[in-house]
Parts: sequence; C-alpha cells; structure tokens
Amino acid sequence: MASRKTPKKKSAGNRSGRPGARPVLARGAAAPALVRPARLGDWIRAARPATLGLAIAPVLLGWGVAYLQFLIDDLNPWDILPVSVVALCFVVAAALQIGVNFANDYSDGIRGTDAHRVGPARLTASGAAPAKRVRLVAFIFFGVAALAGVGVTVLTQVWWLPAVGAAAIVAAWFYTGGKKPYGYSGLGELMVFVFFGLVATTGTAFLLVQAVWIDSILAGVSMGLFSMAVLHINNVRDRATDIAAGKRTLATRMPLWLGRVFYSILVLAPFGILAYFSLILISAGWTFFALFIAAPALLITWTATTAREYVLVLKLTVWTSLTYATLLAYAFAF
Repeated sequence: MASRKTPKKKSAGNRSGRPGARPVLARGAAAPALVRPARLGDWIRAARPATLGLAIAPVLLGWGVAYLQFLIDDLNPWDILPVSVVALCFVVAAALQIGVNFANDYSDGIRGTDAHRVGPARLTASGAAPAKRVRLVAFIFFGVAALAGVGVTVLTQVWWLPAVGAAAIVAAWFYTGGKKPYGYSGLGELMVFVFFGLVATTGTAFLLVQAVWIDSILAGVSMGLFSMAVLHINNVRDRATDIAAGKRTLATRMPLWLGRVFYSILVLAPFGILAYFSLILISAGWTFFALFIAAPALLITWTATTAREYVLVLKLTVWTSLTYATLLAYAFAF
C-alpha cells in the first residue's frame, strides 16, 4: 500500500516577499493593545519639525550667495520680485521636507519597517492614524510644494523649472515608496545631497540671478553634505532594526565604527569648503563658530548607545547646518 505524503507545514515566518512585512499573529497570541487616535500634537510631531532646518538652511544660503551678486550688479536685492521668489522657495523646500516625512511614515509603516523602530513612534506603524490618511497628508504637502513651484516659475519665467519640481516630488515619494524604494538600496544619501543640497541652494541662487558659478555650487555641496549627515545618523540609529527589516541603507552596509567615521566626514567637510570662502570673504570666518554645535554632535556619535542620544545628534546636526548657512549667508550679503 502506497504511503501518503504528509503535507509540509508552512513556516510562520515572513512569506510576503516585502522587506520588513509584519508577521502574522500566532493562534492564541494576544491582540495588540488599542492605540489612542492621533491628535493635533501627534500630527505636528509626525511632520518632524526638528528637520525643517534642512529645508530652510539651503534656501537661506542660496539667497545669501545671490545677494552678493545683486550688489555687484548694482541691483536692489529687496525688490518685490527677488523677495517673492525667495519666500516661495522657502515654501517649496519646507513643504517637500514635511511631505517626505509623512510619505516615509506611510511607506515604512505599511511595509512593517517601523514595527520595531527605536526612535519616536510613527503614526502609521503605531496605528494612531489610518495609513491612507497619512498618505493623503503627504500628497497635500507635495501639492503645496508644486503650487509654490508654479509661482516661482511664473515669477522667474524659468519654464523648465516644473520638471525639476516633479523630479523632486518623485524622489521624495520613492525614497521609501513603491515596489523598489531606493532608500532600501543605500541611495538615500545621494538623493538628499542632490535635492536638499545642490538643487535647493544652487537652484535658489540661479533663480535669483539666472546664473551658476563656483560659489553657488560649493555652497550647495556644503548643504548637501549636512543633509547627508542628518539622514545617515538617522539610519545609524535605526541600523539594527533596518537590518532585520531588510532595509539596506548605507549604515547597514558598513560596521558601526565606519558609519560613525562617515558621519564625522560629512559634518566636517563643509568646514573645509568654508576655508575657501574665508579667503574671499572677510566675515566668513565667523561661520566656524558652527563647530561649537558640531563638536558635541561628533562626541555623542562616538559614544552613543541609545536612540535618544542619536536623536540629539540629529538635532545638533540640523542646528549646525542652519547656523552654518545663516552665518555664511550673512558673510556673502554684508
């Protein structure tokens, strides 16, 4: 008599094929506790206001670089047109930053990547807000950025500008969104360097004076390096959970000590660029005072063992970037 084959039992592990997908609860396991619905304060925290300095700093520095060119050309930098362009550039940058924060909350939440995160709780992963609502808020801010970008296009008559704006929104969404998010492949730092560095800084200067020159490019590089540093230290904090979830950031692709070295290089490199500016601008040397904020960030990075310490490093890095941009913009303008 032929023996009957015993069907193989399906593994209880992750079979979804998605990075970080949530495992199915075992029979008899306790259901997750009820979560308080998100309130206004929760939505504000989800926007991650601590990161807004990354949006403000590059536009501010781009304005400062262009301000000097206005003075050289004997133009008034406080005319209604340049002021309006700068104001709209601030709106574009801030809306994109908030939009990408909500987009990451949504995408990482539905993938399960944030299920065991060590940083502040997210709306989607915690269940405090419906995923579709978080996605809608992300799209609303992308829409605000797009409308402000249209305003900049009309004022400057740079008619190819919407293509750049569309690329920025696509990059913001597919950082963690879509079937193959590039943030899961270690390309996040490169993209923030391009869009929150070169595009935001050099682009702002270009829109104001319709030119690109070495000072505006170097200013964009310095802001891009700071943006990379913020993203990288955020990923260093999430390194262990990202490895478990299959999120292959740069931080997961190198040992912890090398990740700390890389962060240190990213934070200090803009001060090398500052040395060049100090040779051509008398007051640019004051910008080195930003090192007083960067120094404790570097120290904590090399001794950090908790998520809270890494969050502090992230905030200090943003403040270093903003201080650097403010002081250097002042040096260009005055």
